[in-house]
Amino acid sequence: MGNGVGGRSVIVTGGTKGIGYGIAEVFADAGDHVTIVGRDLDTAAQAASRLAENGTVGYVVADISKPDECARMAEEVLAARGGIDVLCANAGIYPAKPLAAMTEADYDRTFDLNMKGCLFSVQSCLPALAASGNGRVVVTSSITGPITGVPGWTHYGASKAAQLGFVRAAAMELAPQGITVNAILPGTILSDGLLTLGMNLDKAAATIPLKRLGDPRDIGHAAVFFASAEASYITGQTLVIDGGETLIE
Repeated sequence: MGNGVGGRSVIVTGGTKGIGYGIAEVFADAGDHVTIVGRDLDTAAQAASRLAENGTVGYVVADISKPDECARMAEEVLAARGGIDVLCANAGIYPAKPLAAMTEADYDRTFDLNMKGCLFSVQSCLPALAASGNGRVVVTSSITGPITGVPGWTHYGASKAAQLGFVRAAAMELAPQGITVNAILPGTILSDGLLTLGMNLDKAAATIPLKRLGDPRDIGHAAVFFASAEASYITGQTLVIDGGETLIE
């Protein structure tokens, strides 16, 4: 990879599976010290063990929808790694629910993890990111909400659009501390979560100009770029990784 990659302390929330796992894998391959964060102990331990075959990988069990657990996450990583250079705020959920049946609990659950979790995970890491001198925040948003809409995911789309407002404001606020904040907008990525939706994967791939679904590592490569020295003058920006999916009318 480019200059400035390797040997850094990297946190990937939601890094135990899916897109987060792919992000963690690419950072580990680049020689960074990765900490994945998830809510289930067994899943986190098993994922870290697999990832450790490619590099130095540990894990923290935390529910990032809760500010106190975000604070504990940062403290544990600081104690284990001595610093935090990169935070990939990736954790999120996308439960389907028709708008007519939406409850306050449905809305709160989605926003608590997708938006509040993003905000409080960044907040908890701020002192360490500033001390790094080259702090990087990479947020996993989505094409759903900021660009496209999907029936049944009004709360999810709203939460992902909200993340971009956060990214732009945080980029302005944190620039004086040398911290960059950027977002990745994945399209249809072949992940654990996608498999649970029961869609026809071949049909979905056929509608994408590049004729394939995305791989979680595709998102990982974009995250590593945003964290690189070559991207040090990029902040408050979004990068769509969708194989051309959003180009279709």
